[in-house]
Amino acid sequence: MSLIKQLWLIIVGLVLLSFGASLFIGVTTSRAYIEQEVRIKNADNANALALTMTQMPKDDVTLELLIAAQFDTGYYRRIELRTPTGELIDARQADEAIGDVPAWFVDLIDFNVAPGVAVIQDGWQQFGTLTVESQHSYAYRSLWHSTLKLTGWFALAGTLGLLLGGWLIRGIRLPLHRVVEQARDIGMRRFTTSPVPRTRELGDVVEAMNQLSRDVGDMLGRESQQLDVLRRRLQHDAVTDALNREAFLTQLQIHLESQDVRASGGLALIRVSHLADINERLGHSGADALLKELVSSLEQLTQDHGSGLVGRLNGSDFALLLPGLDDLTFAQQKLSTRIQALAEARDTAILLPGAIGHYVQGDNRGTLLAGLDGALSMAESHGQQDIVILDGDQPGSLFKNHAEWREALQGALQEGVDLAHYPVLDRDGKLLHFECPSRLRLKQQWHAAGVFIPWVSRLGMTTQLDLAVVDAALRDITQRHQPVGINLSADAMRDARFALELRARLSARPEAARRLWIEIPGNLAIQDVEHFRSLCKALQPLDCRVGLEHVGAEFTRISNLHDLGLAYLKIDGSLTQGISESHEQQTILRGMATLCHSLGILAIAEGVETHDQARALFELGLDGVTGPGIRHNDKTGF
Repeated sequence: MSLIKQLWLIIVGLVLLSFGASLFIGVTTSRAYIEQEVRIKNADNANALALTMTQMPKDDVTLELLIAAQFDTGYYRRIELRTPTGELIDARQADEAIGDVPAWFVDLIDFNVAPGVAVIQDGWQQFGTLTVESQHSYAYRSLWHSTLKLTGWFALAGTLGLLLGGWLIRGIRLPLHRVVEQARDIGMRRFTTSPVPRTRELGDVVEAMNQLSRDVGDMLGRESQQLDVLRRRLQHDAVTDALNREAFLTQLQIHLESQDVRASGGLALIRVSHLADINERLGHSGADALLKELVSSLEQLTQDHGSGLVGRLNGSDFALLLPGLDDLTFAQQKLSTRIQALAEARDTAILLPGAIGHYVQGDNRGTLLAGLDGALSMAESHGQQDIVILDGDQPGSLFKNHAEWREALQGALQEGVDLAHYPVLDRDGKLLHFECPSRLRLKQQWHAAGVFIPWVSRLGMTTQLDLAVVDAALRDITQRHQPVGINLSADAMRDARFALELRARLSARPEAARRLWIEIPGNLAIQDVEHFRSLCKALQPLDCRVGLEHVGAEFTRISNLHDLGLAYLKIDGSLTQGISESHEQQTILRGMATLCHSLGILAIAEGVETHDQARALFELGLDGVTGPGIRHNDKTGF
């Protein structure tokens, strides 16, 4: 039995006990008082009538008149006159009139009042004995009415007491529920905090649990910061803090092979010409300051764009990756303005030529970089300060303009979304879920998301596509009975109407919802924590799993999301490449897996290419792997 029910039973029991005790005491006291009053009345009336008869003649008519007058003027049940030997001389008797009092109450009270007895004298001799017994019905009626009044007042007082008790219990129950929810959260490794209630005992418990949550959160924050220091040492340039060559090229390859919005965009190369001469003119610290300002300016451009990466390919060459970019001219103008301002801020002449071009899914990384490097070298040889556009038109576009794209996309969405299936396996080779990037039928062919996602975003159709993907995923789960993972866009995450539509769809199919894995890119979730938090809270009652994908640098802020009930993280492929040869990467991944487990989150590695790489990752503590080298076999696992 719950504590609240026990408290209610105690309160109701005390109220009923108080009522019963008060009623018993009140009725008993009133009964004794009434009996006493009636007994005194009987005795007084008997003595008064006997005295009158003693003084009057003792003939039958006189005695009968006196008895009749007394009986008629009073309220008597019985008046008798008997001789000393017990013979009846005269008597008057009336029936009891207790019609408006319940019989059970009369039987329960049952007044026991002795009648009044007096002796009548005739001179010096005893003439007879007079017995007077008052009517009891008024006593029953009076006691019954007083009992009803007492019950009514007590019912009112009891009702007020129960209302007050309910208010007090509510004041206990709400913080108690928060304590229970917080304890469950901690049991599920979500270290939440709760407001401290005014009840001292509960307040002490909540303060202790809040302190535990804060301590664990601080510990996880310190651990993640230490891991980030190792990651930066491994992946970032020591001078400018940009990605080093190996890390940037790995990220570029991941983008070229991806199935989402990262699959196309813009890539730029910027060169600090004659860096050795700049070192001599500005000094080593001045040259380093120039490079840092250049990287800072490029990173600011990625923030304005919404996402992107900056890398240092060698001493003087820097790369800028802007996924989803379609307007190269606009990007060129922004980049030129920033570089121009950077060059003019120095007293000495500084040449910062650059080149920018499109990349699309399936491009060869070496060929792409060679083309940009050639354009950049030509601009440098001509002493140009501006950014050269390698190709002003996005290659491989299926349609010529916005109108054609909109018509084609709307038709494709009406026809339905197709889902690809890429397995995510655990250490035993068992299926965790299928990654299911979307595909649309355009020009009689199925195309991967990297082809149409930029146009979907450009035309404001992302939430429409995401809902179509959700519908396709639920159908797939119903047909295959296998868990499915889908991606949601940033626009869908920020759209309150999308959240309502999503809840409606999942609520209508709860069995399928339990097998649905929903993931958001890590950088988008971290950049817009409030909307991501709202989405997670909206999905929590539906039992679907929410996670983050492509998690790299964002891992340091994962501890800020510990209260959202994240089910899994997919660690970016740049951290899993070459894991067998890099002890620092192994240390980082082992630490990330440990922290994920501390928060009750599955750690899944992306971009796994071989079974040996998968085994190495499992030995480091990761829970799942996915990538081009992972295949699922229903019988053997891998």
